[in-house]
Amino acid sequence: MKVCKFGGSSLANAAQLNKVIDIVLADPARRIVVVSAPGKRHSGDTKVTDLLIDLANTALAGENTDRQFGAVVERYAEMADTLKLGGEIVRRIEMDLMDRLAQVATLAPDEFLDLLKAAGEDNNAKLVAEAFVARGKKARYASPKETGMTLTGRFGDAQLDPASYATLARAFSNFEGIVIYPGFFGYTKEGKVATFPRGGSDITGSILAAAVCADVYENFTDVDSVYPVDPRIVSEVREGIPTMTYREMRELAYAGFGVFNDDAVIPAVRARIPINIRNTNHPSEPGTMIVQSRRVVPGTVVGIAAAEGFCNIVVDKYLMNREIGFGRRLLAILEDEGIAYEHMPSGVDSQCVIVKSQALPKEKERRVVQHIQRELKPDSVSIDRDLSLLMVVGEGMCYTAGMFAKACLALASAGINISMVNQGSSEVSFMIAIRVKDRDAAVRALYKAFFG
Repeated sequence: MKVCKFGGSSLANAAQLNKVIDIVLADPARRIVVVSAPGKRHSGDTKVTDLLIDLANTALAGENTDRQFGAVVERYAEMADTLKLGGEIVRRIEMDLMDRLAQVATLAPDEFLDLLKAAGEDNNAKLVAEAFVARGKKARYASPKETGMTLTGRFGDAQLDPASYATLARAFSNFEGIVIYPGFFGYTKEGKVATFPRGGSDITGSILAAAVCADVYENFTDVDSVYPVDPRIVSEVREGIPTMTYREMRELAYAGFGVFNDDAVIPAVRARIPINIRNTNHPSEPGTMIVQSRRVVPGTVVGIAAAEGFCNIVVDKYLMNREIGFGRRLLAILEDEGIAYEHMPSGVDSQCVIVKSQALPKEKERRVVQHIQRELKPDSVSIDRDLSLLMVVGEGMCYTAGMFAKACLALASAGINISMVNQGSSEVSFMIAIRVKDRDAAVRALYKAFFG
């Protein structure tokens, strides 16, 4: 059995939906189909999820929602009309949206926003199921509530209740034909709709693949494969990555590879389900296979990624290394302030903590600095903003001398200054912090050094 997920670009209009149906019917093993909400039809278009967010915010503001409501319904009506599905499915979608809007006065804002956002995937799954039936195929929509997709945590950033795996496995054991399943959301134990973080349809697909012990999880998107570097930065890149490991994908996704949501790797990794990234528009291409382990060539890297939006908290104190618990107390301060850290390089008399800039807005920065000064009595505390993190990733770097030197030489030759470095004990990757303005030039320099 294969679980396949199709993103918003794969379901943006009727023509794309027909491609999806052809792909699914081409392989009888594709029995569970996870769908996103319709994406952009062209560069100037708006995703249905964004239309729903606008609709929710307008309703929460107590303003007239006719225009936003009509824009959402029109997207589904256009697809249904082109596919000749009849008016009933559009009426069902319209009634569903009206029922959701009617709950604006009874739900907290974050609960209402999740309820509206989830309508994109939920109604698209119903429409896609109708499209399969119209092609004479046995297919049905499956509800996350009925199948037991139970979530916990905050609305908009929910996590799966681990007990759901067994419930989902039992639910799918009774299904026949093709199951169309909406991504991105589930239900709390109280019966309220809750969503995963953005890109959550990837997470849904990975969860279902793990629950049913699928042979492979196929993630269809709009690129032929995962590329070793962002083609928007290095235009000459042509060859994709045929095979990579879970660890390599996780490192690259963390540093900005937008092809795959890094949280979505976790359920498949734990269940050891291979992940196949493929292109809806070029289904004959094999894509990129993400697996537990692969054969590697020593001294090679698989990819280079760069992410912006980081800052560095630098704490200096003479004889810091003699203070037992200094690092723990520093992290405890960040914990008290609700700040997660990304990296923590250090020197003998200095401690650095890299965090995401959005976690340390200007209004919080002063309070954090004062807290550090009061608790740790440092010689100085400074905040260095506008950092970009470069990640050089590859299982082939393990136990290979000179990899980091090669990267440093490439950046020095390009006139790019390094702000900080960090390497994990696994040697699968190393991080280099640079100024945001140097990001593109740095990526191009590293690509030239490692890929020629």
